[in-house]
Amino acid sequence: MQKNLVIVESPAKAKTIERFLGDGYLVTSSMGHVRDLEKKDFGIDIEKNFKPKYIVTPDKRKIVTELKKLAKDAEMVWLASDEDREGEAIAWHLKEVLKLNPEKTKRIVFHEITKDAITNAIKNPRSIDDHLVDAQQARRVLDRIVGFEVSPVLWKKVKPSLSAGRVQSVAVRLIVEREREIRDFTSESAFRVIAVFLVPDENGNQVELKAELSKRFKTRDEANAFLEKCKTAGYTVSDVAKKPGKRTPAQPFTTSTLQQEASRKLGFSVSQTMAVAQRLYESGKITYMRTDSVNLSNLAINTSKQKIEELHGENYVKVRRFKTKSKGAQEAHEAIRPTYMENETVDGSSQEQRLYELIWKRTIASQMADAIMEKTTVTIDISNTSEKFIASGEVIVFDGFLRVYIESTDDDNSANGNGQSIIPPLRAKDELRLSSILATERFTQRPARYTEASLVKRLEELGIGRPSTYAPTITTVQNRNYVVKEDRPGVERDYQVLELKKGEIKEEVKTEITGAEKNKLFPTDIGIVVNDFLIDNFEQIMDYNFTADVEKQFDQIADGKKVWNEVIDKFYQPFHKRVEDATQNAERSKGERILGVDPKTGKQVSVKIGRFGPLAQLGEASTEEDAEKPTFSSLRSGQHLETITLEEALDLFKLPRELGEYESKKVTVAIGRFGPYVRHDNKFVSLGKEDDPYSVELDRAIELIEAKREKDRNAVVKLFEEDAELQVLNGRWGPYIKYKKKNFKIPKSTKAEELSFEDCMKIVESGPAPKAKRTRKK
Repeated sequence: MQKNLVIVESPAKAKTIERFLGDGYLVTSSMGHVRDLEKKDFGIDIEKNFKPKYIVTPDKRKIVTELKKLAKDAEMVWLASDEDREGEAIAWHLKEVLKLNPEKTKRIVFHEITKDAITNAIKNPRSIDDHLVDAQQARRVLDRIVGFEVSPVLWKKVKPSLSAGRVQSVAVRLIVEREREIRDFTSESAFRVIAVFLVPDENGNQVELKAELSKRFKTRDEANAFLEKCKTAGYTVSDVAKKPGKRTPAQPFTTSTLQQEASRKLGFSVSQTMAVAQRLYESGKITYMRTDSVNLSNLAINTSKQKIEELHGENYVKVRRFKTKSKGAQEAHEAIRPTYMENETVDGSSQEQRLYELIWKRTIASQMADAIMEKTTVTIDISNTSEKFIASGEVIVFDGFLRVYIESTDDDNSANGNGQSIIPPLRAKDELRLSSILATERFTQRPARYTEASLVKRLEELGIGRPSTYAPTITTVQNRNYVVKEDRPGVERDYQVLELKKGEIKEEVKTEITGAEKNKLFPTDIGIVVNDFLIDNFEQIMDYNFTADVEKQFDQIADGKKVWNEVIDKFYQPFHKRVEDATQNAERSKGERILGVDPKTGKQVSVKIGRFGPLAQLGEASTEEDAEKPTFSSLRSGQHLETITLEEALDLFKLPRELGEYESKKVTVAIGRFGPYVRHDNKFVSLGKEDDPYSVELDRAIELIEAKREKDRNAVVKLFEEDAELQVLNGRWGPYIKYKKKNFKIPKSTKAEELSFEDCMKIVESGPAPKAKRTRKK
C-alpha cells in the first residue's frame, strides 16, 4: 500500500517535487485543475442561492477515476496546490470530487520548490481555508454572471460572437480612452535654447559646457530676437551649487513589476513572461511567481548578503526588509526571487536564462548599498537680459547597487544609463566664452499609448485585477480582436533650427520622424463600438471604481469578513434587471458614422461595423421593393470608423476597377472576403502583399495571371484520355491522384509520372474511404 499520495497541479511541478521525497510518497498531478468549467454548470442555482458546485467535465473523468483509485489505496492524501485563492479552490474541489476522508487528508503549502520547503510543509499541514475558496468561487461566479448575461446582449445589439467581461471590458476602456485622448491632442511648439561654452578643465584643456535657457520661446520671432541680443552679450557664472544625493534600489519583483520590467528590458509579452516564470518555478529555480508581496524571507536576505560580500565586498551590503503597502495584497507569498541566491545563472532555454538573470539581479540589488551621487548646478547670467542659462551634471561617487542593476521606466529606452556628466571646475564671477547657441523647435508630446507592461501598471494602480489575472486579461482582449498589438510607422514633420555662431544667425528647416510606435496596444473599431455600447448600457460594470471595489470585496471574503453568496446576490439582482432592460430597450449599435454625400450620385456615404468587420456604405437601405440597394466596401488596413474622411471612403468605391483587356477579355481588380484579387476569364488570381488594388496596372495583372497559369501547369503531372476526371497532380505534400473530386495518396515507392490508367484506378479502388467528420460531444 502506498503510504502518501501528494497531489499538485501540473506534471512538471510533480516531477520536480518527486525528487525531494522518499519512497513512501507518490506525487501526481490533477492535470486539469479539477473544478467547475462549463457554462451549463451554472444557471438556476446562481439565480436562486449560489451554491458551490464541483462539476467534472467529460475529458477530466479519466483523471478523476485514476485519482480516486490512488487516493483509496493511500494512507494519507496531501493536497499541495498553490497557496492562493485558485490553488485553495483546486484543493477544495479535489477533496469534494475525490470524496476524500478528512481524517486521511492534509493541506500543505510552500512558496518555493526546495527540499527544505517541502519537508517543512509536510511537518506543518493545515486544513483547507474555506474563506479563500469562497473568494475564488465569488470571483468565478461574478465573472460568469457578467460574461454570460452581457455577451448575449452584444450578440443582439452589436454583432454575433462578441463577449464581455468584468475585467477585460474595463481594460479595453482604458485603451479606447487613451486612443481618443491622442486623437484629440493638439501639439504645440516652442523653441528650446541650448548654449555651448568653452571652458578650461582641471588640466587647462578647453572643453564644452552645455547649458539650457531657463525658459522656452513660443514663436520663431521671439527666439530670433533673443539670439540677436546674445550677439553682443557677456556670460558670467553667478552661482555654482553642489548637492549630495543618493539613489536607492527598487523593491524585489512582484508579478506586475516583473511583467513590466521583462517587457522593457527583454521585450517579453506579459503572457510570455508568465509562461517562462512558470517553468522556472516548476523546475525549482524561483519562488512562486503570482504574488503582490515584496517581502523576502530571512534565508533570502542572509544568502543575498553572503553573495554580495563575495562578489563586491562588505561595503556594498545594506540589508533591507520590504513591506507590501497595498491593502489586500494577496496571501502570504514572498516576492519573486531565485530559490538559491548563490546561483547567478541556471540551465534552460535562452528565455529562462534571461528572465532568471533579471530576477537574480533585482533581488541582489535590493540588498545592496545606495548609490551616492553629487549633483552640480551652474547658473550663468546674460549681461543684457534677465534670462539665465542652467548647466547641470551628476557624478557617481559610489556606484552601490548600480554595479548590478538599474531599473527601467516606461519613458525611456536606455534603462537609465549610469554614464557620468562632469561639470568642469567653475567659480562664481567666472566669465565664459560662447561657442554657439542653438534654438530648436520642439513639440509637446501626446499621451503615450499603452504597452502591455504600462497597461498592467495602470490596472494595478486602479486596483483592478490581481497578479494571476493580468496576463490572461491582456491575452483575452487581443484574442477577441478588441485590441491589437502592433508597430506603426511615424510621419515626417518639419522643424526650425536657429543657430548663433561667430556672430551670425543661420536658419534651417530640418525633418524628423514622429509618432512611430513599437509593440503598442491599439483599440480596433469593433473594440471601440463594444466599449461605447457597454458604457451607455452597463455603466456600473465599466466603472473603474466598481471594478476595484469588487476586488476589495473579494479580499474581505478571503479574510472571512463577508459572505460570498450575499455579495453575489447583492450585485446580481439590480444587474439582471439592467440586462433585461438593455435587451428590450437598447438601440442597436454598429458604430455608424455619416460622412456626407457623394457629389457624383448624391447618395449618402457612411461607415459602420458589418458582418466581416468595418465597412463603408454608399446609399441607404430601403424597404421599398424597387429601391436601389446600397453598395458596400471594406475599410482598408489603417482606416478606422472614427477617423476616415469622406474622400477616403469614396476612394473605396472605385473598386472593382477595369484595368483593360488581355486576350480579348476584360481584366478587373477588386477586394473580396479573402483579400484583393484580379479577375480574368472568370478566373481569380490573388494580388501579392506588395500590390495595391487601387493603383495596380494592367501589366502587373497580366504578370500575375501568367504566373498562376504556370503554377497550374506545373501542378498537373499526368492526364488520361480514358477518363478526363482522373488526374495525377502535384500538391503541397507531393504528388497525389484526384478522381471525381476525391484525393488519393500515391505510395512513396511509386513514381507518379510512370503511373498508367490501370495503376491509378487500382489505387482509387483500394484507397481508404474518406474519414467521417467528427462531431462535437454535447
